[in-house]
Amino acid sequence: MTTPKIKLCAAEKHYSSPQGEDVIALAPVNLEIAKGEFVCLVGPSGCGKTTLINLMAGFEKTTAGTVTIDGRPVKGTDPDHIMIFQDYGLYPWRTVLGNVLFALEAKGLKKKEAVEKATEYIELVGLTKFTESFPHQLSGGMKQRVAIARALAVEPSVLFLDEPFGALDAFTRMYLQDELLRLWQEKRPTVVFVTHDLEEAVYLGGRVVLMAPGPGRVQKVIDIRLPWPRERTGDSLGKYRRELFEEFHLVHQQASGEAEYVI
Repeated sequence: MTTPKIKLCAAEKHYSSPQGEDVIALAPVNLEIAKGEFVCLVGPSGCGKTTLINLMAGFEKTTAGTVTIDGRPVKGTDPDHIMIFQDYGLYPWRTVLGNVLFALEAKGLKKKEAVEKATEYIELVGLTKFTESFPHQLSGGMKQRVAIARALAVEPSVLFLDEPFGALDAFTRMYLQDELLRLWQEKRPTVVFVTHDLEEAVYLGGRVVLMAPGPGRVQKVIDIRLPWPRERTGDSLGKYRRELFEEFHLVHQQASGEAEYVI
């Protein structure tokens, strides 16, 4: 790997319980993510994947260890590192154009340039006909496309996504997966994508980081050595899907304390 865009060195996170006990949410993690890479974090509830992405995005601080982006310690949020959440985060009183404009205005672009760039990204996500629509007039999938357009319009070097498609129906989710990959290939930001869906992780990721609970930790990193676009049902993804599922079953077995788990 070349010089990493994102680097975690023994990064860990502890919390205090209501009883004052030290709770380890994330055991020391060592991970490097290259510039322009698409990495998926996957695992069961309580495995620390959201904590990990929050450390990278600057929403939380490490208890120990370091997180750096471009060689600089992450000390808080950064307008060059954008997070997309499952709940869209749109302003209900702003139109589609207004929501995308907000990010560009906050970046300091002049009105004319901001409108041109916002229009470009709205077109990229296929919502030109809905430019003047308000969020309540859009479907869930369309709202998430607005969120993606707003994030990409500021041309961040890093895009963090925390289970962005988790609340969508299967068909909309697959469509947006393909749209996200298309936009990523065109603009090439570094992407860190959190999901609980193993199929989604294998389909999207150049690498898949499987996490385990008790405490949260990295179980295994799997390289998906296949070009995009990928065939969802083809044999080419089969071995990677099998490897990830087998590792996930090991995680489940360890967490439940079972002696055997038949797959």
